[in-house]
Amino acid sequence: MSMLFILILAYIGDTHKHDVAIPEGAMMHEFHLSKCDIDYSPVEVSLQIAISIFIDDLEMTLAKEGLDSLKICTKYEAPEVDSIIHDYIKKHLKVTVDDQLTEINWVGKEVSEDLAAVWSYLEIKNVAPQKSIEIVNDVLMESFDDQQNVVKLKMSDEKKSFFLFNINEFSGKLNLL
Repeated sequence: MSMLFILILAYIGDTHKHDVAIPEGAMMHEFHLSKCDIDYSPVEVSLQIAISIFIDDLEMTLAKEGLDSLKICTKYEAPEVDSIIHDYIKKHLKVTVDDQLTEINWVGKEVSEDLAAVWSYLEIKNVAPQKSIEIVNDVLMESFDDQQNVVKLKMSDEKKSFFLFNINEFSGKLNLL
């Protein structure tokens, strides 16, 4: 059975109901990576956040907290998944603007095109950074020593920064002055 077929079956539903055996370790991948885009919208006076996290890694991490059988982005998804993901992201992604910790609001989520990750969309409202933006991103680092989190922060075409966070360095700052 091809790996792609196994992945598709795993993410469209409960594979054990279809009598499909998934080999142990088939859902594993060789790297642990999240991607986060943070864009400033001067029109909406907000920071708009899109973060992509591998579903299997997120489910495994949440299961360690006693939150299992979530079936994220499947037709069997638990009803409370959005709030669980939002709470997890708020705990592990912190955005400080001009030395003030901000509140990250949930917008929604969707599965990635390859069905392997969940894109979560968030927003920080009523914020107009003047001096600096500091990002702390330790998403999934409690589960994977090799976890890396890429963050692209864009204030304007001229003012942007890229960060690669890992277990030893999971914060960065963009000075705007």
